[in-house]
Amino acid sequence: MVERRANGGVWRRFVSVPNDRLPKALTVVGFVCFVCSLLVATSSVLLRPRQLANRAAERARLIGEILGDVPGLEELTQGLGSIRIETRLVDLESGGFVEGGEPGAFDARTAAEDPARSRAVPPERDLADLGRVAREAIVHIVFDGERVQLVILPVYGQGFVSTIYGYLALDGDLNTIRALVFYEHAETPGLGSMIEDRRWLAQWRGKLVRDAQGEVRIGVAPGPVAAGTPGAVHAVDGLTGATYTAEGVTSLLRFWLGEDGFGPFVKRLATNGGDG
Repeated sequence: MVERRANGGVWRRFVSVPNDRLPKALTVVGFVCFVCSLLVATSSVLLRPRQLANRAAERARLIGEILGDVPGLEELTQGLGSIRIETRLVDLESGGFVEGGEPGAFDARTAAEDPARSRAVPPERDLADLGRVAREAIVHIVFDGERVQLVILPVYGQGFVSTIYGYLALDGDLNTIRALVFYEHAETPGLGSMIEDRRWLAQWRGKLVRDAQGEVRIGVAPGPVAAGTPGAVHAVDGLTGATYTAEGVTSLLRFWLGEDGFGPFVKRLATNGGDG
């Protein structure tokens, strides 16, 4: 009974303190911050699985949209024809397939943070501003018989205020872009977020990655691209008010299509076909 009175007395004394007194104000603010932090942390932990599932579903949807644009692919759903899709794990350094690799169990972001499963990118070659990249990556290849018809590559890099994640689809010649889509970023709404605009993304179709000398030239132009102008076959219109985001898209594409990205894989696939 004495203890209850003592506790009750402390609480009553605290409540009776004027609200404009600094100790009381700091105590209340500290308590509110603690409760809010606890709620945010709990929500983050509880919602994490759902967030990851939503991201996976969005990636699957975008890949489905790209594949849906491949002529004859509807035959696959009917169990007819020679179209088939392979999802493989690739060793980025050698460009070959990882024997026994399990793409379904691979997470590029986790691997990039593991020193044993990643490598540092020299600053002078780190166009995408990534620091480290996983030694392996997942690719999706669409075959028509033994002929490669489409290759889908995951690409990502630093934009203006966030890391931009997307997929690049190349036609069977491994130099013509079929599609480019982005599924995750935090770029400025109404400006950098224009990288999701379907009209802008549609401009990438038919653009060539490399020039006649084999140099990676693909990218976003500083402004509008007029048909027939030099380099027009390698460029799309710039994004008004989002110069840094546009530069980030150019940089991430050139990185992943270069020697530190999928360059060795693309060369090896072009030489050996689907044998990797």
